Amino acid sequence: MKIAVIGTGYVGLVTGTCFADSGNDVTCIDINEKKIEGLKRGEIPIYEPGLAELVEHNVEAGRLKFTTDSAAGVKPAEIVYLAVGTPQGDDGAADLSAMWSVVKGIAPHLREDAIVVTKSTVPVGTNAKIFAMLKEFTGRECDVASNPEFLKEGAAIEDFMKPDRVVVGVRRQEVADTLHMLYEPFLRTEKPFISMSPESAEMTKYVANALLATKISFINEMANLCERMGGDINDVRRGIGHDSRIGFAFLFPGVGYGGSCFPKDVRALTAMSVDHGCVPTILRAVDEVNERQKSVFTHKLEEHFGGDLKGKSIAIWGLAFKPRTDDIREAPALVLIDWLLTKGAKVQVHDPEAMENVQAELGDKITYCPRRMDALEGVDALVIMTEWKDYHSPDFAEMYQLMKSPVIFDGRNLYEPDRMKRRGYKYYSIGRPAV
Repeated sequence: MKIAVIGTGYVGLVTGTCFADSGNDVTCIDINEKKIEGLKRGEIPIYEPGLAELVEHNVEAGRLKFTTDSAAGVKPAEIVYLAVGTPQGDDGAADLSAMWSVVKGIAPHLREDAIVVTKSTVPVGTNAKIFAMLKEFTGRECDVASNPEFLKEGAAIEDFMKPDRVVVGVRRQEVADTLHMLYEPFLRTEKPFISMSPESAEMTKYVANALLATKISFINEMANLCERMGGDINDVRRGIGHDSRIGFAFLFPGVGYGGSCFPKDVRALTAMSVDHGCVPTILRAVDEVNERQKSVFTHKLEEHFGGDLKGKSIAIWGLAFKPRTDDIREAPALVLIDWLLTKGAKVQVHDPEAMENVQAELGDKITYCPRRMDALEGVDALVIMTEWKDYHSPDFAEMYQLMKSPVIFDGRNLYEPDRMKRRGYKYYSIGRPAV
């Protein structure tokens, strides 16, 4: 099939590349000339394992192209995917200004039989509005479908190639059949292709993310309670996780979730609830708990240092909101860094992928270390904020020698407290007694 994907951000680039890899002729379109020229040279603007190699392979095969010329990319396309950004607005709702601009721009160039598909995360009712806009601009009824993405950053290629399920929202069975044919190469292990109304598909994306965010906030709140009551959240997690009704997924305590999806989508669903006269009690609590959790170590650091961090040197391992990505949007590490700087502390950091993005935001306010051990030189404490594999099995003896004080605040519970105590460290973690 001939496919156009508008938007070369995280979702658009992964979607276009994976469709090209299954044999389709894909054109990825973006208004950012610098980004498009970089993509043509093989420069990938985001870090996603396996993506650079897949882009290179499909460009060389002639199945994947990049352009800023919307008309040229859209005119031959049987399917036009909309993967533009829908950032959070000041009121918490999704900002759809880019989406409306794109819809207006593509309308004159659509084939009469083209299917327009929203891949962006959009509020319920967006599909219907796009349908009405295209009818106004083209004078005919265009097929508009919804196809929410369920990609995890750091595992997006695998998620796209081997999905748990594919969800589409359509108004005509013929459109569902076409999209089913497009996805057939990825559904060979009998994973379900689920067809529903566009409104249900739009809602499915928000509900999925909100429920996962709820599990994270819940286990974090329980972890904080465990600390107060002398329990160990890891034992509790094992005790509940073997219940088939609960499971283990997304029940790992930490310093809160971040990224481009969970915070934004929980708030957007909250705004939609309010707009429709519902009281989003749980959603508000999920967001409130998560925002508090991002500051969980500020209290522990302040208590450990007797309220005086001025001049203290603090190392941070992990800046991205999760491993296997360079995404720092809503990252808990940034909240901690801002707080440390206001307290007069010196901060030196390491992250395998995200330091360049942090430097673009914070400049020379902190020290960036190319090696994880470099960040430990003469520090009063280490704080672990992201569970990169690089940090799972360090040389603790070398760390002990490098650090001014052997103190670790572990925001991802990477190590066993008793072992850390035997190694001579003061060790704080999440939901477990300090040793």
